[in-house]
Amino acid sequence: MQLTRPPPPHLQPFIKLLWASSPDGAPTDRPGAREHVQPTGGMHLVFRLSGPPLKLFGGPDDTRGQTCGYAIVGGARAASYMRDVSVATRSVGAQLQPGAARALLGAPEDALASQHTPLDALWGVRQTDAALEQVHAAVDLERQLAVFEALLAQRVIDSLSAGLRGLHPAIAATLGPLAHENPSIAGLVTHSGYSHRRFIALFRGAIGLSPKEYARVMRFDRALALAADPAQSWAEIALTAGYSDQAHLSREFSALAGMSPQAWRRTGATSPRHVPVGTATGQIRSRR
Repeated sequence: MQLTRPPPPHLQPFIKLLWASSPDGAPTDRPGAREHVQPTGGMHLVFRLSGPPLKLFGGPDDTRGQTCGYAIVGGARAASYMRDVSVATRSVGAQLQPGAARALLGAPEDALASQHTPLDALWGVRQTDAALEQVHAAVDLERQLAVFEALLAQRVIDSLSAGLRGLHPAIAATLGPLAHENPSIAGLVTHSGYSHRRFIALFRGAIGLSPKEYARVMRFDRALALAADPAQSWAEIALTAGYSDQAHLSREFSALAGMSPQAWRRTGATSPRHVPVGTATGQIRSRR
């Protein structure tokens, strides 16, 4: 079961999307199963409500992994990461808007980028445990999502009362062009009215990535959306998404996705950003 919905208007400057998911029917374990999660350029906050805590792997040879907990902040990334999906879990989460981390989490995006951070490192153990308990206590998935939303709304109210504000206007003005076009970074800097160094610092503090990294991820995101149509050739996708040619797309895709475009398409993944990589033991044996 999957629920997704936009936040109410008063939360839209801080939250892009709210979601909740739960396994359908009896849980089915898949020992050793992992997946590549593709970068979106944004941040996520997730509460796991069943199953094991989130575990990440440094690569196919990593058999131990790193356990991140039940309440986790996923910082903005410029490349994919690998996670354990051996047990289906119940969870609620939010995709955050750029610049929302200070208001919701108490830390800037650049301090949380390219990693997963346990929420108790930001909110404290007592407050994090209390929040998890409140969500757990709700009777069904829809109600759990509503409680989760109310917790985030209260964080926003408290932050605004303390004088914190949202995204810097100079950075907000660049996000549309970066998401849909291939603008010159130098041109964006000039248009902002800030020095190059100051603009980069403002952008990284608000997004977690440099403008160049963010632009790469947004172009990759456009390619993923186009590639969901199997009738689209990679040459057509490269041209439409803004790459110089198919070879450029292939290099960038491999760097960000952790696999070639052809390998990505062969997986037959039902979600373009969640790509199965099989069991760790199978991958290790295949190289022996």
